[in-house]
Amino acid sequence: MAITLQRLFNVHRAEVAPVALSVLFFFCVLTALMMLRPAREALGMQGGLDAVRWLFVGTALVTLLVNPVFGTLVSRFRRIVFISATYLFFASSLVVFYLLIVFTPDVVGLITGQIFYVWFSVFNLFSSMVFWALMSDRYSLEQSKRFFALIAVGGTLGAIFGPWLASVLAAPLGTPALLLVSSGFLILALCAATMLVRIQPAHTTQDDDELEGRPRPDAGVIGGGAWDGIKAVFQSGYLTGIAVYVVILAVMATFLYFTRLQMVAALGGGVDARTTLFAQIDLITQIATLVIQVLVSGHLMKRLGVHITLALLPVTALLGFVGLALAGSLAALIIFESAFRAVQRAIMRPARETLFTVVSAEDKYKAKAFIDTFVYRAGDVAGAQLEGALGRLAMGLAAVASVAVPLAIVWAVLALWLGRTQQRIAVSDRSGHIPAGLPSPNTLGKGAST
Repeated sequence: MAITLQRLFNVHRAEVAPVALSVLFFFCVLTALMMLRPAREALGMQGGLDAVRWLFVGTALVTLLVNPVFGTLVSRFRRIVFISATYLFFASSLVVFYLLIVFTPDVVGLITGQIFYVWFSVFNLFSSMVFWALMSDRYSLEQSKRFFALIAVGGTLGAIFGPWLASVLAAPLGTPALLLVSSGFLILALCAATMLVRIQPAHTTQDDDELEGRPRPDAGVIGGGAWDGIKAVFQSGYLTGIAVYVVILAVMATFLYFTRLQMVAALGGGVDARTTLFAQIDLITQIATLVIQVLVSGHLMKRLGVHITLALLPVTALLGFVGLALAGSLAALIIFESAFRAVQRAIMRPARETLFTVVSAEDKYKAKAFIDTFVYRAGDVAGAQLEGALGRLAMGLAAVASVAVPLAIVWAVLALWLGRTQQRIAVSDRSGHIPAGLPSPNTLGKGAST
């Protein structure tokens, strides 16, 4: 069994238990999210596309307000405490939404749908961010290259299972009950996280040197201030680079998102029809993601390096927007979005998360929270407003492609720089000196491991 796991997934015997818990953790988180996502999309569209753009602004503001609260929790409590607080808050919020829908159905309307849209967007970002922050804290750089892609498979399976489970339970239990089921999966995710942080990190002969002196993922309080993560992003060239990478990612994803909304809106139909179409697109995307993860992702970072792996999504975006501008059909959009999301989730996301394995524990949670929530949503807002401005030029997809293509080139160059800088930081941490070409400590700020 151990030999089979090592050959297929590059996981050693001592790593099986923590990796299995990580897969289960991500499976439960994505199941909870994807059960509700199609409804989020349909509810958000009730006020029109301009309303969705303003919902993006609202989401960005909420994430900015939540970040110092999360930073305070990180500073004052052990990891399992603030991780538990995060998931318990969202789980209890789902129960509150359920009670509102069941006992006060008259107040459920456009405004309530928009509130749910913003809440779900924040929920989506923070639940995924906390998961990956724990992963980068729990595993070394060498380990992350070997099985972050495998752990991501758990999320993909959850993203497939969630919509399927929703379709099975919606009729007998009613749609509101799905909120309680989603809340239950968050509790299961928290149970997996609790077990994971209590397992001693698994050392192997390949990474013993790298992990020497590495603390347990729940070793003590991280400390610092509530705003330290935000300051670290602007003080560290490496973290700033990650933030810019995320902004471009968000802009590209938003271009694609609004293109999809426009094409679906043009088809007509009510909320149910749109929810069904969104669910079908999500299912196609998740299947494509799973195929890539099973066939190629497991060994991609080890063979190509993080820098090349990070650059694959910008190349996909470049080719996709050119093809979409030329074809201009819903079928072309579905193909492009499926490829973009599959590469994003199966290849880019695990590679991007390895970037945080070489920073301090404080930056893994605080700076990462700021980047993965507010910075990402700020990119959403920028992309939404820019897409709206391009739409007013009445040039269609050609206008979007004229911006997306050069931006994708910048994105690819940044990806190469980030991957190489990460490797240099890792080498400097092991050797105790900074190799030639590595930015100075003043430039890196808090980006290097401590």
